[in-house]
Amino acid sequence: MTFDELNSLEDGKAAKWFEQCCAATTWVNSMVNARPYADINALESQAKKAWAACDRDNVLAAFKAHPMIGNIESLRKKFENTKAIAAGEQSGAHTASEETLHELKNENIAYLNKHGFIFIICATGLAAETMLNALKKRLPNSTEEEISIAADEQLKITLLRLYKALS
Repeated sequence: MTFDELNSLEDGKAAKWFEQCCAATTWVNSMVNARPYADINALESQAKKAWAACDRDNVLAAFKAHPMIGNIESLRKKFENTKAIAAGEQSGAHTASEETLHELKNENIAYLNKHGFIFIICATGLAAETMLNALKKRLPNSTEEEISIAADEQLKITLLRLYKALS
């Protein structure tokens, strides 16, 4: 998608396009209404401004749009794909062990049970072990701390998705 194409989309289609990057309704509406965008800097600036304007319900809605890492087979596939796609970013990554995958699944469930939403991390370029360590480190945090941390991670994810969708 080019900026000209994005700027000329009908509002409903533009909303669907932005929703693939972040599912928070306030964010999507803000991004649609702020068009036209001259360049990536304008888009990034608006994305950050729109995210900062989101209330707790919108932030949690964005989190809910992510799939939870749940079963071992999906974990195995996720990290195989990440390794292939982001080889340059994670040159030190190795295939995750079954033990790591089981532990990641169990810690994800514990996180969801404690905080009421799934663990959010910008996983691009991260090995399973790195994600597991981050999850273990963040699990003891209060839910309010985690909403703040996860919101920062969500913004990173959103920006990456915008860059990819426009390249």
